[in-house]
Amino acid sequence: MKLQQLIQNLHRFEVSSEYDPEISSIVMDSRKVIKGSLFFCIKGYTVDGHQFAKEAVAKGAVAVISEKPMNLLVPVIVVPDTMRAMAILADVFYDQPTHKLHLIGVTGTNGKTTTTHIIESIFQSHQQKTGMIGTIYMKIGNETYPVKNTTPDALTLQESFHQMVDGKVDTVVMEVSSHALHMGRVFGCDFDVAVFTNLTQDHLDYHKTMEEYQYAKSLLFSSLGNSYNLTKPKYAVLNADDSSSDFFKRATAAQVITYGINEKSDIMAMNVVTTAKGTSFDLVYDNKCIPVQLKLVGQFSVYNVLAAISASYVSNIPMETIIPVVERISGVPGRFEAIEGGQDFTVIVDYAHTPDSLENVLKTTKQLSQNEIYCIVGCGGDRDRTKRPLMAAVALNHAHKVIFTSDNPRSEDPEQIFNDMKSGVSDRPFEIVEDRRKAIYKAIELAKTGDVVLIAGKGHETYQVIGDRVLEFDDRKIALEAIHTKMSS
Repeated sequence: MKLQQLIQNLHRFEVSSEYDPEISSIVMDSRKVIKGSLFFCIKGYTVDGHQFAKEAVAKGAVAVISEKPMNLLVPVIVVPDTMRAMAILADVFYDQPTHKLHLIGVTGTNGKTTTTHIIESIFQSHQQKTGMIGTIYMKIGNETYPVKNTTPDALTLQESFHQMVDGKVDTVVMEVSSHALHMGRVFGCDFDVAVFTNLTQDHLDYHKTMEEYQYAKSLLFSSLGNSYNLTKPKYAVLNADDSSSDFFKRATAAQVITYGINEKSDIMAMNVVTTAKGTSFDLVYDNKCIPVQLKLVGQFSVYNVLAAISASYVSNIPMETIIPVVERISGVPGRFEAIEGGQDFTVIVDYAHTPDSLENVLKTTKQLSQNEIYCIVGCGGDRDRTKRPLMAAVALNHAHKVIFTSDNPRSEDPEQIFNDMKSGVSDRPFEIVEDRRKAIYKAIELAKTGDVVLIAGKGHETYQVIGDRVLEFDDRKIALEAIHTKMSS
């Protein structure tokens, strides 16, 4: 595509030259520049892309999108907001791929990853080729690709959607974080279904207040638009048991479908019974009642399943397809994942990193425990400090023995993190073992027959961030090593 043809899609811009090169790629990272690239100068939290414009031109960039005039040998297009311009031009450059896909966005504090995986499985069973973007990876069909953020930037997203269209994908399901919504990463995405799981305290280091956090989430639902396209209808799927759903309902013009356990909903789970082997309930919808038996454990799993059922049902997938799928799903990596090494006690790894998710997981863990519960928990550095004492209090209220340890301390002193956690502690005993590996080994060494060891906070992550180092670290592998060490001693 020619530069002048591309930038005509912008309303406000000034261009330094009428030179009209062919644009072969669009990039925001100077390291990815090739001959014919259009380079976007994006201001980040730590790096300003304007500093790399000359380097980008030297590597072959034939034009630059900037927020200020620059003396370069190629056309410089000055716009008020390069992030917004990038979203618009990426959508155009990649031929508006989400208009050709059925796009489902899932947002909420907890449950996004599990819900998206369940939805993916349902659509695959309906003979659709799926794409998925989320915390763990991006998938196109059965091929997986690494991701840097839960929701990538607008340019990466549109490029990924373009790949999916080329790969004959029918439906894409993606996790949509509050950061991504607030930063405009999903600008240009034509969502068909927006799903809300729940809203509890998290990310207040970024959003500052729960009201701002809630507002950021609402942007997904307002993005469904204000008109009604009968050939591509829009739906908001809301958790009726969460009070924030009322706010999101007011934020959208789309048709609303609700799910829940306690409040009257369009799709309800009634008579919920949870055991160590799974969870059963009666699914009530459209004056029908169907018994459902899940392999997944816990009430939080029921909510995730209801969200996935609702999103699939409004997407015209019949319940006859949906129910068998949710009944055979056994889990998602790092989400209440049991680590089996032949031991006579239970070891669970879970991503729980908010007070609410930790409490839900510990309540479910009690149903598995014949004796004592060990909880290994930490809090991330350079993140919301106000939730640290809450996390500690939840652990001490629901576990018999608690070990505070490092999560991803990042640039923060672990001692400061532990001090914040300790401020929420009453007179219950706990132990601090800063080295996460040693903490896991210790809990597993102490565990007896019928006990449960819950390793919380990192789940599927295969790394630990300490200072400026990213170290290989997988709770699941370390736990299995510890189990084998104990059994061989």
